[in-house]
Amino acid sequence: MQPDLELVHIRKGESFAAWTHGYPFRTVRWHYHPEFEIHLVVATSGRFYIGDHIGRFGPGQLIMTGPNLPQNWISEIAPDEIVPARSLVIQFPQKFIDDSIAGMVEMEAIVPLLERSHRGLLFDNATSDRVRPLIEQLIETRGIRRLALFWEILDVLATAPEPEVLASLSYELDLSNINESGINRAIAHLREHLTDEVDERDLADMVGHSPSSFSRAFKRHTGTTLVRYRNQLRVDLACLALLTRPDVRVAEICYEIGFSNLSNFNRHFQKLKGMSPSQFRATFAANGAFKAAE
Repeated sequence: MQPDLELVHIRKGESFAAWTHGYPFRTVRWHYHPEFEIHLVVATSGRFYIGDHIGRFGPGQLIMTGPNLPQNWISEIAPDEIVPARSLVIQFPQKFIDDSIAGMVEMEAIVPLLERSHRGLLFDNATSDRVRPLIEQLIETRGIRRLALFWEILDVLATAPEPEVLASLSYELDLSNINESGINRAIAHLREHLTDEVDERDLADMVGHSPSSFSRAFKRHTGTTLVRYRNQLRVDLACLALLTRPDVRVAEICYEIGFSNLSNFNRHFQKLKGMSPSQFRATFAANGAFKAAE
């Protein structure tokens, strides 16, 4: 089965994404993305898949994956159970690393780590214990301190005891058909312009489809329409902002993620999450979601 392309959203003014997510969650599926990822499990146990590797995971598991390496973590929980915070995640693009090395030659020390991560790296518990408080701080921090924590985390990983390499030497994902897929190219474009107005006709022209054929293909691929898919992504982005930026007003988040008015944003949020943005923030705060990774 071919993996799905995950849309990694890096906010304007930031060089990488850092966030926490619960379970179930939209990214819990067989998927890949062009970004590097550092993934630390803080709750639940289950089975994980990295390339052609299958294993068991539990709280404290720390894995780093390279670009386009398919992955998934499936937690074993009760059918109706919801876990507010299952994983801490950092995702960063190759360009950010390349630009950093070009400006600061000392950063070349992490290149061997990045190269090995293309097959997936599983670190020991001691390294996980060192990294966890750094990721927790990073998720809550902005500005230069955020960058300092990021490089400190990579330094810990680069100097850690030899991690276990997960995917086999013979494993290689054939992305040729995936990358040539018109729908995936359209989704990638949508990801890059998530907070802008993206017209379905423009996407259809971009991939050489008629509007009607593009609409049908998009729905087959994603299970929904372009408008609903974009709204889902924007609401997911709003949830992240509501949890990680508790001092920012709901209205400010609404316009930042691309909605044109607050009532429209509240209506879509209510429909997708079953509560208003303010209720969502208050509920997770009351359940300790802001501190769930402590």
